[in-house]
Amino acid sequence: MRRSSRRFATVTTISLLIALLGSAAGSPVAVGVTDRHVDEPLTRTFRHLDRDTEWELTERIALDFPTHHPQGFALVGGRIFMSTVEIIKAPVPYDEPRDGYDRTPGKGIGHVLVLNRAGRLLRDIELGRGHMYHPGGIDFDGRRVWVPVAQYRPDSRAIIYTIDPRTYRVQQQFQYADHVGGLVRDQVTGRIHGVSWGSRDLFRWGVGGRLQEATTNRSHFVDYQDCAYVDRGKQICSGVTELPAPDGDTYELGGLALLRLRDDSLRYEVPFPYFSASGHAATRNPVALEVEGDTVRLLAAPDDGDEGDGTELLVYEAPRSAPRT
Repeated sequence: MRRSSRRFATVTTISLLIALLGSAAGSPVAVGVTDRHVDEPLTRTFRHLDRDTEWELTERIALDFPTHHPQGFALVGGRIFMSTVEIIKAPVPYDEPRDGYDRTPGKGIGHVLVLNRAGRLLRDIELGRGHMYHPGGIDFDGRRVWVPVAQYRPDSRAIIYTIDPRTYRVQQQFQYADHVGGLVRDQVTGRIHGVSWGSRDLFRWGVGGRLQEATTNRSHFVDYQDCAYVDRGKQICSGVTELPAPDGDTYELGGLALLRLRDDSLRYEVPFPYFSASGHAATRNPVALEVEGDTVRLLAAPDDGDEGDGTELLVYEAPRSAPRT
């Protein structure tokens, strides 16, 4: 059931901002990708967020269908593509590493669920089965949705797929010998950028899936769970890290980061101190950001289907800040 009667409008998604964007007054403006000196509205807005930004939870939409363990969002017009992991047999840690692995692969089914902005399920695309069943963070490049499907353990392997959002046709693009937990496609260079288990390593592949570079993530603030291309060779990543709490339990710290893709350098990061009904950081798994007029909006689905109230689509909004001087 819907927790709020207020509806949020279908707006230009972060993946389509490269082509056509709403100005602060709401009128669309075309932006040329050759102008590298002016950030797009979402990137400019993101740089003005800080720990004092007051976000309002404007929507809590219960997703009344099996959602399993959500992973990533890609916004395609009025639809939300959500990757999720259905675990049939959970991985079990080994007493000692075996063949380079620290746990069994487990067994499951990967899904990409397509829903509308009201939270109604439109399509269930199976993507991954058996030992390869973990779709991670996903991205829409204006033509296709990019989805990594990996084993549910570190130092494993992955298959990179694309989905045509018009026909829902799935096509395998390439494979890689490590766990790929999320990826984006650079709309300027065509390169594919990905993150490893816990995002401790950052990958860059050329057209056709040839590895060009693997680097160590220089940020230790949060582990990136879901990333999206935003403009001219940049991405915004969301994630969480678990920290020890005084009572012996753990505390989830959520946050967001802006990275430049050409050198994986961190340009800006900010915490997101909001939590779900089950106590998870809002940026734990699927996250998407967008700008509409004077409002910046964050969509999240941090809770699993079998937790608390089940998976809810959480919608946070904040006013766009005036540019820093």
